[in-house]
Amino acid sequence: ARRELARGQRTVLFVDEVHRFSKTQQDALLPSVENRWVTLVAATTENPFFSIISPLLSRSLLLTLQPLTDDDVETVVRRALEQDLHATIEDDALEFLTRIAGGDARRALTSLEAAATADVITLAMLERALDRAAVRYDRDGDQHYDVISGFIKSIRGSDVDAALHYLARMIEAGEDPRFIARRLVVHASEDIGMADPSALQTAVAAAQALELIGMPEARINLAQATIHLALAPKSNAVIAAIDSAMSDVRRGLTGGVPPHLRDAHYAGAKDLGHTGYRYPHDFLGRVVAQQYAPDPIVGREYYSPGDLGVERVAKERLTGLREVLRGDREVVREDVAQGFRPRCQRNPEEST
Repeated sequence: ARRELARGQRTVLFVDEVHRFSKTQQDALLPSVENRWVTLVAATTENPFFSIISPLLSRSLLLTLQPLTDDDVETVVRRALEQDLHATIEDDALEFLTRIAGGDARRALTSLEAAATADVITLAMLERALDRAAVRYDRDGDQHYDVISGFIKSIRGSDVDAALHYLARMIEAGEDPRFIARRLVVHASEDIGMADPSALQTAVAAAQALELIGMPEARINLAQATIHLALAPKSNAVIAAIDSAMSDVRRGLTGGVPPHLRDAHYAGAKDLGHTGYRYPHDFLGRVVAQQYAPDPIVGREYYSPGDLGVERVAKERLTGLREVLRGDREVVREDVAQGFRPRCQRNPEEST
């Protein structure tokens, strides 16, 4: 390359799968890049911030290539059929081939070549060539909605095996894994909520793992989240609480914020009556009786915890806290020790 450069001819050096180079080998490329002996073009399927040394990365322009769309893959397949194979393909076979390609034209062409044994390529020919059954699934039609419905209802019903079946079915059919991850995150709060607060953490972690490592590896993270959610105790108290509160707001039950809760961090706030706030940290148990809700909804209870999982403990604590907030009981040290459990439910012989 140096000799060619002296004669005015530049050299392009293309390195495929550059992440397979060791750090020492990547270091060896630096002089050529820094001295402009070559124009380096390197390709990698790994995250370059983890797999490429910093000096080389800092001297490079990073371009991220996205998967082809289904329409792009279909265009490539049709060109191959017309220009090279001189064959046609049935619509259901083309849809299956496009789906299993996953945005990779090379995979689509390899599969097409394996099945091209006649002038007309059918779905059955593709299934035989690939040794893989075509999963009936229309991402824009009934199967899309029916399968995801079966998936969520199986998790809600605590049938982990059925849930994993539907998950596998969607993955095999080429469903957008981000769609699956979003449904898991929603379900974690909608049907589990405070009965197992860690369910939401698992679902969000699975969604983040999907973005970090991609498919097919992220199928494991999606499966872990599915298993966690299916086995978790169930409660719809969270969605019931927010929907009930929003219903009241829509009906006009709002009212002003009580004066003692309003902002008092400016001159003149006291003149407006923004006084009387009782700072909970100054009281035993960090809770004190005072009005928090606007007048129209005083006494309304939106959150009603269930009897499973963590919510069973939350239910007892909430009952005791509401008694204190209403002024129906004074806080004593026993309340703090026992987590504000309702006094009527306590066993006098029970240890704190």
